[in-house]
Amino acid sequence: MHPTEHQSTAVASVEMREAGLVQVTLGGAWRLRGRVPRAEVVLDALGPARSGRGTRLVLTTASLDSWDTSLVVFVLTVRELAARRGVACDLAALPEQVRALVDAVPAESGTSAEPAVKPRRKLLTTRLGEQVHRGMDAIHDHVRFFGECVQALARVIVRPLAFRWGDGLEQMRRCGAAALPIVGLISALVGVIMAFVAALQLRQFGADIFVADLVGLAVFREMGPMMAAIVLTGRTGAAFAAELGNMVLGEEVDALETFGVRAVDFLVAPRLLALLLMMPLLALYADFLGVIGGALVAQGVLDIVPAAFFGELQTAVGLKDIGTGLIKSVVFGAIVAYSGCFRGMRAGRSSVAVGEATTGAVVMGILLIIIADAGFTVIFSILDW
Repeated sequence: MHPTEHQSTAVASVEMREAGLVQVTLGGAWRLRGRVPRAEVVLDALGPARSGRGTRLVLTTASLDSWDTSLVVFVLTVRELAARRGVACDLAALPEQVRALVDAVPAESGTSAEPAVKPRRKLLTTRLGEQVHRGMDAIHDHVRFFGECVQALARVIVRPLAFRWGDGLEQMRRCGAAALPIVGLISALVGVIMAFVAALQLRQFGADIFVADLVGLAVFREMGPMMAAIVLTGRTGAAFAAELGNMVLGEEVDALETFGVRAVDFLVAPRLLALLLMMPLLALYADFLGVIGGALVAQGVLDIVPAAFFGELQTAVGLKDIGTGLIKSVVFGAIVAYSGCFRGMRAGRSSVAVGEATTGAVVMGILLIIIADAGFTVIFSILDW
């Protein structure tokens, strides 16, 4: 017997029994707080023995006193080192409790010391194909949900008595009356800002009265409907996504489908119809307060009396301009409702997913509103409207 390392609390010895067999005898007290042998001492015995065929490593105990997980860690390390050298490790002679703890830790797959092969990076064409595939799936999901919304509105028109008008009126109150303060404040401030900027420029040319033309056309055609839509996107669209996302998380949507109730008819249709009806009214309200803000600035900065301001406004703004804003407001309302309901109904089943759905509804709604407004601008320019 040739001891390889001696400590005061534990002794590990390595003994060569015969060619191709290495026996490691463990003894003494193994404690984490004490000094225990290092597993690398076994390498000295495995080195010359590796050249023989059928090399085998046997771990056994002799005069083993108390032990804790330090012994288990030692055995696991020895087993790993032996596997990397291609040497079979026999633990049958160890105490049953030690073997049970060691067997609970899976051994390394394979006996090669070669490092694990890193996964190959995907080719550019593969990644591009995956992105296209995910994009097509997203488009298909949008088209499907849009079709379900159109069918739900068609069923409301065909069978109005079957519609839940109580829920619809409640959503109209939340989308319309409850949104008046914030929409009015934002619209009035936008009118003030536009009139003030226009006043600084027009005063240089003695064209003060044309402040009414600029404010009126900008508010009725663009800023009134757009600002109302953006405010409702952050207020109502996010609320729709959060409410429906929590219903998906609480499996309420699944319960409706189980009872044979269309979730789109029960949850989406009232919200969609409410915004379709309320957005034109909110747009008119935003137009009115935007013009009032412009008139206040015109009187305070340019000394233009309200009678002159509104008289010039009547000559500059016609029914065509008001109708343009109303058409946009209907489409913007549909976009806000669609974005909030789509993100909410497609939310994942976790609180984090509900938050992501809320954020996604706001981002998606604002993006689609700007794209739609740009499209309307091009179409109205072509039609000379």
